[in-house]
Amino acid sequence: MLGKLTLVGAGPGDPELITLKGVKALQQADVVLYDALANEELLKYAPHAEKIFVGKRKGIHKFIQEKIHELIITHTTKGKHVVRLKGGDPFIFGRGAEELKYVLDKGIEFDIVSGVTSVIAAPASFGISLTQRGVNESFRVITGTTSEVELSEDIEAAASSKVTIVVLMGMSKLEKIVNAFLAYGKTEIPVAIIENGTWDKEQLAIGKINTILEIINQKGLKNPSMIVIGETVKESKVLYEYLLNKKGLKL
Repeated sequence: MLGKLTLVGAGPGDPELITLKGVKALQQADVVLYDALANEELLKYAPHAEKIFVGKRKGIHKFIQEKIHELIITHTTKGKHVVRLKGGDPFIFGRGAEELKYVLDKGIEFDIVSGVTSVIAAPASFGISLTQRGVNESFRVITGTTSEVELSEDIEAAASSKVTIVVLMGMSKLEKIVNAFLAYGKTEIPVAIIENGTWDKEQLAIGKINTILEIINQKGLKNPSMIVIGETVKESKVLYEYLLNKKGLKL
């Protein structure tokens, strides 16, 4: 008898931000395949399950993804309940749909448990709103680096608009992102860089398009970080200053 796969969003990092449904899935798991961005504290909810780390590393993503597929099939064909624990929400640049299509093709049953995405939660942890009445009418979420390791063309399109943008996996391309905005003369647009958002080691840097590179060099922020660009960053100043003080952090 075949087992099943449950794809679970682990949330943005804070272990209390996983959903109750996600916790229940872990409690019922025989095997947990977990990513680098899933907080390992969550594994306590699956005390009797086999835990296998399948976090990707730069340069060998393809091999790891194929190995993940293999592990899912190996264990589900033994009748086991496999939980695939992915950071944030699996459907936001998480390849969740790709993995589900693979197991569906193999005749494996699956369930989906959405997770709290870092796109929303990391800025919110510092009081930074992605939308605000009278300031903007939309926001865009963009990957900074495409599968071909190039800067996403959507960055330039966003730079020419008035939307707030959230860039994931973009720190290595930050200079190119800045240059895309400078090309449109947008030197004063506010920028927030959030490192390890919602984790106990989270950090925040605030600047503008024409200052953020220098600020990042001074603070030494690195991945995993997200970039938020837009006027809502400035409008959130009173909130992030309060929360920084509450957390004992400084800009």
